[in-house]
Amino acid sequence: MSRQQPEQQAPPVQRLRVRYAKRGRLRFASHRDFSRSFERAVFRARIPMAYSSGFNPHPRISYAGAAPTGAASEAEYLEIALAEVCAPDDVRASLAEAMPDGLDVLAVADPAAGGGAPASLSDLLQASRWTLEVAAAPDETRAAVERLLAEESVVVERMTKKGLRAFDCRAAVVAVGVVEGDPDRAGARLDLVLQHTVPAVRPDDVLTGLTRLTGLEVGPAPLLTRVEQGPLVDDGDGPPRVGDPFAG
Repeated sequence: MSRQQPEQQAPPVQRLRVRYAKRGRLRFASHRDFSRSFERAVFRARIPMAYSSGFNPHPRISYAGAAPTGAASEAEYLEIALAEVCAPDDVRASLAEAMPDGLDVLAVADPAAGGGAPASLSDLLQASRWTLEVAAAPDETRAAVERLLAEESVVVERMTKKGLRAFDCRAAVVAVGVVEGDPDRAGARLDLVLQHTVPAVRPDDVLTGLTRLTGLEVGPAPLLTRVEQGPLVDDGDGPPRVGDPFAG
């Protein structure tokens, strides 16, 4: 007796892109924790999701460029596929009400609104801009950054799911500098632009490189915050910058 074939789901009629933030203690939520929270939120908000076909249908949600666990972010992105056409602002308001505090929906956009075929979300997320708050003094941190930028290659190691891997953290650094931080807090703040590479170089890899190269003491728990993520834009007016993936 042949096994009954699963019901085939109708194709999505609309795709929306969502920008969200991970703040406060919720920066320690893993990607799996977030995906469960988001799926519960779309159910509570009654978003008319499109579902995959197969014996275990699940809502069509595509995640891209997630920040590492422990890092805060103001620029996380995902894409949802819908079974009905919805106004992006209505979806944003419904999701914002359904999400837990600290996982905050900031914007929702329809990539097809401008006409034509939009670029894939993963193709648009080419670089990230980060702020890194470290324990070292600003002058000491500035000297360490200058030393890093003078190097052609700085190899660091990090344990991954596939074992210990080596990364050239310098190759991914587009720009980095020390900026004015909170005068009431000790330490220094770095402004870092990282190009997304394969394998991925994380901001903590850059801090590891600074320590290995110069002995910089960054402290036991540097605060890492992604403030932008998007296309890497080089318009000839200063160093390359991170663009808005919702623009255009």
